[in-house]
Amino acid sequence: MENQNRNITINIRAQQAQRDLIDLAAQALGKNRSDFMLETACREAQAVLLDRRLFMLDDEQFQEFMAILDAPPSANENLRQLLSEKAPWE
Repeated sequence: MENQNRNITINIRAQQAQRDLIDLAAQALGKNRSDFMLETACREAQAVLLDRRLFMLDDEQFQEFMAILDAPPSANENLRQLLSEKAPWE
């Protein structure tokens, strides 16, 4: 995410032990509490959204989805070149 001016406030209540734990982790990474909490919350939010495995489709959408999956892949020279190169760790 881009560094933009922060103009929205998010307030949460926590137990003392939770705040102390967050502060210790933030300090270990050289961050302040707000930066640590915001970065961690955003990273977790992205993981949750990317990990969604169930999505609902009606019959027409399902058929369209299956047609896309069944279609042969389009030519992609960049991918072909990447897959033909030896991996750096090999």
